Amino acid sequence: MGTEAAFEVVNAVLSAEPISVDQAIAAVESDTAGAVVSFSGVVRNHDGGKAVERLSYSAHPTAHQVMADVVARLAAEQQAARGSGGGEGGTGPLPQPVRIWAAHRIGMLEIGDPALVCAVSAAHRGQAFAVCAELVDRIKEQVPIWKEQFFADGTVEWVGAGS
Repeated sequence: MGTEAAFEVVNAVLSAEPISVDQAIAAVESDTAGAVVSFSGVVRNHDGGKAVERLSYSAHPTAHQVMADVVARLAAEQQAARGSGGGEGGTGPLPQPVRIWAAHRIGMLEIGDPALVCAVSAAHRGQAFAVCAELVDRIKEQVPIWKEQFFADGTVEWVGAGS
């Protein structure tokens, strides 16, 4: 086995229970990780100039599998892009895994609640930042989740993920 990074998906789920950055970071930290990058998409109190009171996220029945597939595909693509290079041959250093954690909430959320949390650990910051940013973008673009926004003026708006 070469010394290239191995990609490990630690978590890729939709959750009806609260999620947190601390939970994600703790799950990906390791002795080989020189960088841990995290993202928390949090429910804010405004959108489009209107005051938001709360949100509800609904998921298509396939969304759980899509979430798992999106994260697994990213890990596989990153692994393939690394190829067999990136390490020293023979008795070089041990492989340094890149660990990925992602969760998106479903159900009713209040202002300040994390809706999407991702964390990536890697030996170096550049890779951790790049993988985390791509992870967030792909989840938001591809996982079939819809957001129902409840505004202070009593109106409601649906926003489709991946639309």
